[in-house]
Amino acid sequence: MILGDYHVHTPYCPHGSTDRWEQYIIKAIELGLEEISFTEHAPLPESFEDPVPEKDSAMNRHALESYLAEGLTLKQQFASDIKINLGFELDYLEGYEFETSQFLNTYGEVIDDAILSVHMLRLATNHYACLDYSADHFGEIANQLGSTEQVYDLYYRTIEKAVCADLGKYKPTRIGHLTLIEKFKQKYPLTKDNSDQIEQILRLIKDKQYCLDINTAGLYKPDCLSIYPNKKVIQRAKELFIPLVPGSDSHEAATLTRGFQLISPYLD
Repeated sequence: MILGDYHVHTPYCPHGSTDRWEQYIIKAIELGLEEISFTEHAPLPESFEDPVPEKDSAMNRHALESYLAEGLTLKQQFASDIKINLGFELDYLEGYEFETSQFLNTYGEVIDDAILSVHMLRLATNHYACLDYSADHFGEIANQLGSTEQVYDLYYRTIEKAVCADLGKYKPTRIGHLTLIEKFKQKYPLTKDNSDQIEQILRLIKDKQYCLDINTAGLYKPDCLSIYPNKKVIQRAKELFIPLVPGSDSHEAATLTRGFQLISPYLD
């Protein structure tokens, strides 16, 4: 039995639900969890322009102190019922490594958990695109780069840079939803695989003693219908003895641990 959900969002996520922290916590207790990690999208660097139309990819920087204060209060309030970890899902933004390091140097000591993810791709124009915003937007990125294969190639090159980046002593050591690029794979299928790139990334993760977010959210995306990372990648990670950390990526309380029965065999 999986006893923790380690990738959970909060009411501070501007593209999530309005469910209160307590709803997530009570749901986790009802599910028999011993641990929950709140990993809210960390604020983007002040000089970075959010490429999505709604400008809602991450927590507002002005809400950051409230997020941390509320999380700490709830950790103490529910300490006898469940272990609550407070942290961030941090975007790796190519070209913003210094700003990211500064953020981590400021807040790294006060958090319990963190995930490093790639949602944004730096395009040849030096503009950024959000790869998982929508299927139509993904198609626009593919048109700009020349093909779906080029989007995948850029994504995995960016993941490799994230794994290798020097972000200071508080750099997250868990890589989020490694195959998030597959979110729209039913609509934009590949004509080749990226197994060589993925193998290189997994070996780097192994060498650095990092771990992988095993994320069930993709199972419920209509153009994906698979775990992030996919089963083939999970199996290879197991062969390399890379630690696997379960996460539902819930943006509402009702989806905590959703799909965990399908990843449980990989976590034994």
